[in-house]
Parts: sequence; structure tokens; C-alpha cells
Amino acid sequence: MYATPENYIRQSLSSRRPLLVWLIAAAGGLAVMSLIIGAPLAINAGHPIWALMIYRAFSYFCHQIPERSFFIAGHQFAVCSRCTGLYAGFAVATFAYPLVRSLRQTEAPPRKWLFLAAAPLAIDFAVGYLGVSSPAHYSAQLLFSMLCPA
Repeated sequence: MYATPENYIRQSLSSRRPLLVWLIAAAGGLAVMSLIIGAPLAINAGHPIWALMIYRAFSYFCHQIPERSFFIAGHQFAVCSRCTGLYAGFAVATFAYPLVRSLRQTEAPPRKWLFLAAAPLAIDFAVGYLGVSSPAHYSAQLLFSMLCPA
């Protein structure tokens, strides 16, 4: 039996919802990274009130210890180097996602890939929690200084 034209349901929806969600996530990641890097640049540009508001907002999420932070224009980022890596990783992954998978694909990747992706963070946390000195910050600091010379 065939359905009547009034009961026909299109088989291919042209919903723009996946694109909208991706754009919101990408804009959010870019906005957070802009704030992290913008705080020290705001101080350097003579806008300390804006910078202090950004530093205060991020202080609820990060310890902001100067010895563990990146600096630009002589001022500390709004978060430590580990948090900077997390936020930058989220922003880069969000922008790269459409290059790897379709935005319409809703299945999660296999669990092994999720654990593999979380392994560096877990190792970094464990090393810090156990009190073992980690050279990760120093190597990240060296890489950052090579990419963004003062």
C-alpha cells in the first residue's frame, strides 16, 4: 500500500540544526580562547578593569599559578598552561570536526578512542597529584616561546 501525498514523509531532511550546533560550539571555543589570550593583552593595552574581570571569571576554574602559566606581552594568560591546552584543544577539535566526520553523524566513536584521547590528561593529572615533577609545562613553554616570540 502506498501512502497518500498528504501522509508522505520526506526521507532526507535538510535540517540546519547540526550546522547551527557546530557553529555555536566553534564560536564558544573561539570566544573562550580569545578571552584567555585577551586578558594579558587588555592589561598591556591599558584596560585593566576588563582584564581583571576576565581573570576573576577564570579563577573559578583554574588555579592561575604564575609558574605554571604562559605569558604574553609580559602578562600571564587568564588560565594555566594545562587549562590553556584543554581549551585550545577543544577549539581546534571543534573546528576540525567537520573535516573528519559529517555533522549529521550522531554515533559516538568507539570507547577505546575516547579513553585513548583522555589518557594524556589522566597521566598529567596523576603525575601532578603524586608529586612527581613533570617536564610537561617546560616543554610546552618552550614550544609556545618558539611559536610566539616576544
